[in-house]
Amino acid sequence: MGAMWSKILGAGVVIVAAAAVGAWVVTKPDPHPNAYWAGLGQPDLANGEKLFWAGGCASCHAANGASGDAVKTLAGGRALPSPFGTFHIPNISPDEKAGIGAWTLADFGNAMSRGVSPSGEHLYPSFPYGSYDRMTKADINDLFGYLKTLPKSDNVAALHELGFPFNIRMAVGGWKFLYFTDQPRVELASADERVKRGQYLVEGPGHCGECHTPRDPLGGFVKDRWLAGGPNPEGQGSIPDITSGGDIKSWSEADIVNYLQTGFTPEYDSAGGSMVEVQQNMAHLPQADLEAIAAYLKAVPAR
Repeated sequence: MGAMWSKILGAGVVIVAAAAVGAWVVTKPDPHPNAYWAGLGQPDLANGEKLFWAGGCASCHAANGASGDAVKTLAGGRALPSPFGTFHIPNISPDEKAGIGAWTLADFGNAMSRGVSPSGEHLYPSFPYGSYDRMTKADINDLFGYLKTLPKSDNVAALHELGFPFNIRMAVGGWKFLYFTDQPRVELASADERVKRGQYLVEGPGHCGECHTPRDPLGGFVKDRWLAGGPNPEGQGSIPDITSGGDIKSWSEADIVNYLQTGFTPEYDSAGGSMVEVQQNMAHLPQADLEAIAAYLKAVPAR
């Protein structure tokens, strides 16, 4: 009888160990190798600036209340409340100690596309790498090159304020296993090149879904509610439905372009809340990109 229980206990230990190894394999950080980022050449700084505005880098990483050229000093420090705790936005200026000045392209690229820090830790998805992973390697190279031209700041952001179990970074690996994907958020049949460009901007660098798509209790997107609006993830008010059948269903493509350029709706209302900064960023994009965004939004199925 004792031998039988020993065998059962031994089998249980093997099963637990195998499960632990399996969990590690599934949830461990998974950066691209350095060679993946090699050979991209000199960055196109003009394209990098365009991506800076499309990605709204200043909206999170510039100091509160920054305006004019000050929005290009990406000192971090803003607090980002969430149901999981308060995240503090990091310094991504070219400062070698407080910012990302000592990072390589591989460091930056893996943060952007894999959600992995230079030290090999999971980054929290409050940094929207779940969208940025759709960006091309060339665009990431261009953006990184442009960020290195911006002013340095020695500001050191506060640590995140997260309770258990959200303060365990390995748990982010489980979140990635459930939600992290580089597949299109919507499949659009017969999409032309303009709509495809809009899809890239909205689903990738523009990361519009990070606010405009509702989330489940674990913070992942509700898959069949892409861009359908919902509660503000920062806790105040609600975010509009920007699908073709939502709050902007009566808007023409030209109306959407004008809104992104000026901040005024067809009803002569103006952008409010966090959308003010988003609109101000988008206004820097060329007309063709704004038209592409509008075409994509009108093509997204109503929810």
